[in-house]
Amino acid sequence: MSPATTAIRNLVEALLTVLPTPTRLQATPCSGGALAGRLGAGVVASFVGVTSADLAIVLTDPHSLDAAAGNGAFSSLDVLRPALDSAATVLGIGVLGASRLEDVTALFADADTSVFELASEGVVSAWFAIRLRENGAGSSIPQAEHPSVVGKLGRINSVEMALTVEIGRTRMSVRDVLALEPGAVIELDRSAGAPADILLNGRLIAHGEIVVVDQDYAVRITQILDVAESLG
Repeated sequence: MSPATTAIRNLVEALLTVLPTPTRLQATPCSGGALAGRLGAGVVASFVGVTSADLAIVLTDPHSLDAAAGNGAFSSLDVLRPALDSAATVLGIGVLGASRLEDVTALFADADTSVFELASEGVVSAWFAIRLRENGAGSSIPQAEHPSVVGKLGRINSVEMALTVEIGRTRMSVRDVLALEPGAVIELDRSAGAPADILLNGRLIAHGEIVVVDQDYAVRITQILDVAESLG
């Protein structure tokens, strides 16, 4: 199995892990060309990095995720975004652009697009499409054995990326989120004094400690993780 094929499979698995469906779906490769003429609009996002890609999800029933959307409190773009973010982490360092609702006919019909049918017990719930776009010669997927990865990053030097400092996290149902009121306390999964995580576009790159600089919060980096290792 080629590195690109392996990465696409891992990308699909990462998406299914977070996709908010009642039961975990199974992915089966299918023909995008056969679907292109009857799908219409889907949720699309583009990833820019050493390896760039176009990602799209089309639901068979637009209302199938209404429960996860909190009865209209969130849009389909909001509900599907975490799954797209999870899938994009497989591609390594880069930026996943804003999700948008648009016609997916051209993307599904493209011969370079890999399309998967997402189903449970024979019932298709959605289709997922991924089109990789190489940003240079050689393998389309960054690998740890390629020492030129850092050099290739020069092509995206001007791309802005989101740097996030995370002191902890928790999982909540939409019901609990909608029940939040001022004064509510949310318990996180980290003890007081534990190092904070520093994430670049959702990928962990370093650890640090929270400090105050001129009355503003800041983070002092205490450990930088191996970027080449995380790309692999």
